[in-house]
Amino acid sequence: MGRSGRVTLTDVARASGVSRATVSFVLNDDPRQTISATTRERVLAAARDLGYVAHGIARALREGSSRIVVLNVDWGMEGNFSRSYVKGLDEELAEHDHILLVRHGHAIPESTQKVLDTIAPRAVLRLGEAYMQGHEPIEEDWESGFAANAGLQIGHLAARGHSRIAMALPDHDFPLTEARLGFSREAARRLGLAPLERFVVPGPREAGAAAVEAFLAAHADVTAVAAFDDDIALRTLTALGDLGRRVPEDVAVMGFDETEYGSLSSPALTTVHIDAEVLGRIAARTALGMRSDGLTPVHGRIVVRASV
Repeated sequence: MGRSGRVTLTDVARASGVSRATVSFVLNDDPRQTISATTRERVLAAARDLGYVAHGIARALREGSSRIVVLNVDWGMEGNFSRSYVKGLDEELAEHDHILLVRHGHAIPESTQKVLDTIAPRAVLRLGEAYMQGHEPIEEDWESGFAANAGLQIGHLAARGHSRIAMALPDHDFPLTEARLGFSREAARRLGLAPLERFVVPGPREAGAAAVEAFLAAHADVTAVAAFDDDIALRTLTALGDLGRRVPEDVAVMGFDETEYGSLSSPALTTVHIDAEVLGRIAARTALGMRSDGLTPVHGRIVVRASV
């Protein structure tokens, strides 16, 4: 072991019986070098056994950037989708010796630039950025992407006999609100349903009840509410209960992007569960300039409970 007590590349090379250069190629996952699987595993095993930790600052100087990838997650996007996405992104980056830094809240350009100047990240990502920029879904998105998950919600309500559906939206300007609304409206059109109505359910309980009451008074033919997410669905459930409306007999309510709270409501909330771990792994490989062969997005699924 090195004189300072810190395990060095030389220590790993000696333990694995290869050159220091080979150890460097393996630990840096250098795509320009062809190292046999046996040698690679021997080096990695020696590094694990010795507790080797790379000197990040020195490597950043060599590579021109740190081995940090930054993910910005806007407020209002903290659901199962974001949690599973972060998990996949983090684990995939770790497998390639990179570190994930997650920033919550609105990422203004000035603060992002400070991050760039301070840590020189390998990449800066923003959850859902493509859709925030007005990305039009291709047909693949309707098979396994964000649009497909929005379509699951509308499709489930339609399958239960609802042809007049409204979408309950948050009272704050979330980055993906318009994209979600657009996908849901297109899903309704594809299913031959009436155009999707929209209304906002504010946070204070009394205000939420007043908003729901006013909307239903003006749209008596609406029999189902597709909520922006589980939080808005729970606001709607509470409002309907306060108004003496039965769920689902009078109005069905369906959530989106499952949280654990929906199972605790009365009635329990039917919702859409989205597992985005694979999407996180794909994003990690893309950020590192690697192929994503063998990684296929997982389809969303309906969690059937009592509110529909």
